[in-house]
Amino acid sequence: MTETTNNESEIMKGKICMVTGANSGIGKATAIGLAHLGASLVLVCRDQNRAEKAIAEIKEKTGNESIDLILADLTSQKGIHDLVSEFKNRYHKLHVLINNAGVNLSKRILTEDGIETTFAVNYLAYFMLCNLLLDTLKKSAPARIVNVASSVQAKSIDFDDLNGEKHYGQMKAYAQSKLAVILFTYEFAKRIKGTRVSVNCLHPGYVKTNMIRNFRPFVKYFYHLIGLFMKSPKSGAKTSVYLASTPEIDGASGIYYKRRKEAKSVKISYDETVAKQLWDVSVKLTNVDLKAN
Repeated sequence: MTETTNNESEIMKGKICMVTGANSGIGKATAIGLAHLGASLVLVCRDQNRAEKAIAEIKEKTGNESIDLILADLTSQKGIHDLVSEFKNRYHKLHVLINNAGVNLSKRILTEDGIETTFAVNYLAYFMLCNLLLDTLKKSAPARIVNVASSVQAKSIDFDDLNGEKHYGQMKAYAQSKLAVILFTYEFAKRIKGTRVSVNCLHPGYVKTNMIRNFRPFVKYFYHLIGLFMKSPKSGAKTSVYLASTPEIDGASGIYYKRRKEAKSVKISYDETVAKQLWDVSVKLTNVDLKAN
């Protein structure tokens, strides 16, 4: 039984949408929302069992059978390259890329590439996927990129300690990664202007998700208390689905949204010098650059 009218269920028909981190939380809710609108989905997940359960749930709730799965480890740059190769082997078009996957780790952990994991997953994976899939997005234009950020935004990027070697704090790392997503979204929008590919970012609201599993015990206790007042994943996914599907924002790019409306991000996120420095650092860390497209 679907939750949409017949007209609504056709709005994304024929559109191929990739959603990262799609087996739970906001990602799964976003996938459900797009499936209701008739989209063909490619879910990017790390765990096959959880992914298969999510796919079964999405199909049951929406009646949409066009759900594909690509397993990928977004902590690994090789894994991201493999994901892109696998996608391009299966598909020739991509109309919507939703970078949703994220972590919030209480301990400093390095990826196999030697990069602090929160920064690698929450930001560098977005940077890589946007650049590596841009050629396919341009061929499919008009196309959209949706980057899930947060209103938890750092006031600066610590370029001298991106890996948290001098000091690692869970919220510092998370807030810095989300600021990086916003800076990148604004910069990427400028660099791809005229391609008919738009890129926007959003704050989904304060959503109760299973990210809590990575919190320290005392933080988990506090989280459970405030969780009574937090949004459901379904509510948190509304802006992602809106940015992916609505004709109301055709052509809009380089914008930060809250509650499906344009909003202001922190002051430093508009600093073009910082954005360009972040871009250069990202290229060095990933060996991926827009110039290659």
